[in-house]
Amino acid sequence: MGKMVFINLPVQDIKRATSFYEALGFSKNEEFSNETSSGMMWNETIWVMLSEYAFYEQFLNGRKIADTQKTNAALIAFSFDTPEGARDFAKAAEANGGQSFQVEMGIPEEEMLGFEVLDPDGNQLESVWMKGY
Repeated sequence: MGKMVFINLPVQDIKRATSFYEALGFSKNEEFSNETSSGMMWNETIWVMLSEYAFYEQFLNGRKIADTQKTNAALIAFSFDTPEGARDFAKAAEANGGQSFQVEMGIPEEEMLGFEVLDPDGNQLESVWMKGY
């Protein structure tokens, strides 16, 4: 097995979260999913593991899950080949119970385009396109 990235996110409702991430273009891997967790593939090497709170807490050694509706815990960016891909990711988030917004960076859109995306649980993602990358 080559190197892979697994991003683990706590969610309150696994069915709602799974549907949201599928709408963003992730594929659910049934082998790594059950009634409390969903293994969502961005590609073969980058996955988002969605886990309901009770299961996720097992890995925290007594620490508490951040209330991501009020506090940011992380910002996870996904790159796209085209500006339209980044824009469509943000639109899909809004159409499926999430939120999106742009941060003015002073960089022309023909050089770089990005959208901040909040999933229904408040976890923050970013869709980004950069010219030449």
